[in-house]
Amino acid sequence: MVTKALKKFIKLEASGGIVLFIAALAAIIIENAGFRDWYEHLQHYPLGIGPVTLPLIEWVNDALMAVFFLIVGMEIKREVVEGELSSRARLIMPLVGALGGMVVPALLYVLCTRNNPEALRGWAIPTATDIAFAIGVVSLFGSRLPTPLKVFLTALAIIDDLGAILIIAFVYTANLNIFYLGISFVTLSVLVFLNIFGVKRLAPYLLIGILLWIFVFKSGIHATLAGVALALTIPLKGAGAGGQSPVEYLTGALHAWVTFLVLPIFSFLNAGVSLSGFGLETLLAPLPLGIALGLFVGKQLGVFTFSWIAIKLGWGEKPQEITWAQFYAVCVVTGIGFTMSLFIGGLAFKGPEEAALVRVGVICGSVLSTVLGAVLLYRSSPRAAEAA
Repeated sequence: MVTKALKKFIKLEASGGIVLFIAALAAIIIENAGFRDWYEHLQHYPLGIGPVTLPLIEWVNDALMAVFFLIVGMEIKREVVEGELSSRARLIMPLVGALGGMVVPALLYVLCTRNNPEALRGWAIPTATDIAFAIGVVSLFGSRLPTPLKVFLTALAIIDDLGAILIIAFVYTANLNIFYLGISFVTLSVLVFLNIFGVKRLAPYLLIGILLWIFVFKSGIHATLAGVALALTIPLKGAGAGGQSPVEYLTGALHAWVTFLVLPIFSFLNAGVSLSGFGLETLLAPLPLGIALGLFVGKQLGVFTFSWIAIKLGWGEKPQEITWAQFYAVCVVTGIGFTMSLFIGGLAFKGPEEAALVRVGVICGSVLSTVLGAVLLYRSSPRAAEAA
């Protein structure tokens, strides 16, 4: 049974995918239309908030994206506790599919970059699925595609986000400050105790959550993980603000802002790539080739193969209303990595040359997955079949 919350989530993400596309396209146009200096100046514009001054792009990637991860964390919590991931039968298929969609792309990337030790650091870039873009593509076909297909994609993308969070925490964390790390754990413990003692007001969680973000930022762990940690402590049950649970109220209050403001800003500031001198030689360089192949070939191959094996072993089953052609088409769509792939790429590589190559690989792999996925979804939709 599909919950109202999940239906609303799918609808909002579909609209957000269009806005994300416009923001990314605008960044590419500006970068290549003679405004490159202005664009780079905007990215690195020093912005001071309180005692901290950082380039604008770092505020967006570290602070605004923490709000995005807060939403992701609350969605994961809700789906695990009472949604599509709350039972083994519902969990097994997207879990196994997501696992394949992370393992195979990573292996393809490593295969392409095996002779370049520095490039190997980016192995996790093609393991991610952009939930907004992916759902946006599937939603273009409306009622022609069965709802369980959209639910499978949404659940898989949520698990995929959880995988990305774990990768960020354990792989892309360096130079830990033990003092601030300790304070972070103490602060997180306070949030946990608030939950245990039944505090339903959001204000204490949010105020302490801001402190948690500061301490995590100073600890050397990527600050966005503070958003996930905060999300897992906010109560999912019980009436709080507006008669809703704190998770429901905060998700409703923030989701539209994150979908239509935070993610487009991130997309605009991170997607700009110069096409000057771009050619086949650039794309065939190990770094962008590994990313593009990982997203376009690895994701569809991994998700489909692992899911098929799970079905054959009797671990899960494909809903009868979903055809194998539709299922494969959705596996192709999971290769749209964009937001999370760019985010992980920014953690893996700090140099401007590597960052540009990451954008080339992510954009190429995501575009190919979008085009092929849309074509396959169209060909497998009932109306398309009738017309043929």
